[in-house]
Amino acid sequence: MSTFTIQTLGRKLADKRGEHGVRETAREIGISHATLSRVERGYLPDLETFSKICKWLEIDPGQILGVKSDTKALERPSAHFRTERALKPETAKALADLILAANRALMASEK
Repeated sequence: MSTFTIQTLGRKLADKRGEHGVRETAREIGISHATLSRVERGYLPDLETFSKICKWLEIDPGQILGVKSDTKALERPSAHFRTERALKPETAKALADLILAANRALMASEK
C-alpha cells in the first residue's frame, strides 16, 4: 500500500495525470484547471476539492490525514468548541473522524 500525505498529494495527482492535460484532468475530477494546478504545486485544497481528488485518486482521505477510517465515527464524536485557539489532539481527531465519516456518506450517496 502506498503512503500518501498532504505534502505528496500534488505529486500523486501529477503522476496519475501523466501526459493528460490539466484542463482535461480537472474536468474529469470536477474541479477547475487552476485549482488542479495549484494543488499539484503543493497548495492545500479545500475540503470539497480534497474529497473529489481523493475519489479520483481512489484513496481513502483518512490515509492522507493520518486517521483510521471508522464507520462508527458519526456515533462517537464528543468534541465541542471552546474559546481556546488551539484544539486538543483528541478534539482534532474527533473532528477529523466526523469529517471523514460525512465524506464517506456523501460519496456513498453519489453512487
